[in-house]
Amino acid sequence: MDKASGKLWTGPEDAERLVPRQVPRPRLRLVRQWKEGGNAYKAELYDHVAGETVSPTPALVTAVPSLTTAWWNDLRTALACLPMVRTDRTAVRQAYLDRAMPKYLAFLGGPVPTTPPAWSTAHGDLHWANLAGPELGILDWEGWGTAPAGYDAALLHAYSLTMPETAERVRRELSTVLDSEGGRFAELVVITELLQSAERGDNVELVPTLRQRVEEIWHRMTADGTTGR
Repeated sequence: MDKASGKLWTGPEDAERLVPRQVPRPRLRLVRQWKEGGNAYKAELYDHVAGETVSPTPALVTAVPSLTTAWWNDLRTALACLPMVRTDRTAVRQAYLDRAMPKYLAFLGGPVPTTPPAWSTAHGDLHWANLAGPELGILDWEGWGTAPAGYDAALLHAYSLTMPETAERVRRELSTVLDSEGGRFAELVVITELLQSAERGDNVELVPTLRQRVEEIWHRMTADGTTGR
């Protein structure tokens, strides 16, 4: 019962109330909450999602998704709308960055910046099992809130690294975000998170490509002189 409050408990309702319809997602139609036997329960009724999720797992491990130009256009529109949403919800905390980034990126061999160039509102869990197709739908809004700018694009790219063709497509379609200073920093953030979660046995298959990618980003940031934050 003590967990029946806070960000994860209220996330879907907050999203239904605050996130504009240009961000395609199933509408939340009804919520019921009750307490029983010392526990709190919550049931949510959503619109049925057309199509199916792009992948059964967050990372692509079996096949390259076939997604239309319209799907990518809609995703870019959604990711452009989200930062406009004003919220006091938090998806990623500065205290976490200060603690985790120097630890999990120590192998880069230099002082790792921990302060984002900018913060913006993000979905916070934008991976392939939370994206529907062939018509775009974005699922799972429990944890949305502020994060380093570019976080969603960086997370989707990181979960694509086991499929080079798809990773290249993500970089091309979301280049405006990923090629920016904020986008490169956001990649450092999400790779930190995924390297940490791999210690618990999650997405272990991503680790080699995550380490390779973060070294590429680090070399680019060093060349650009943006590693001294």
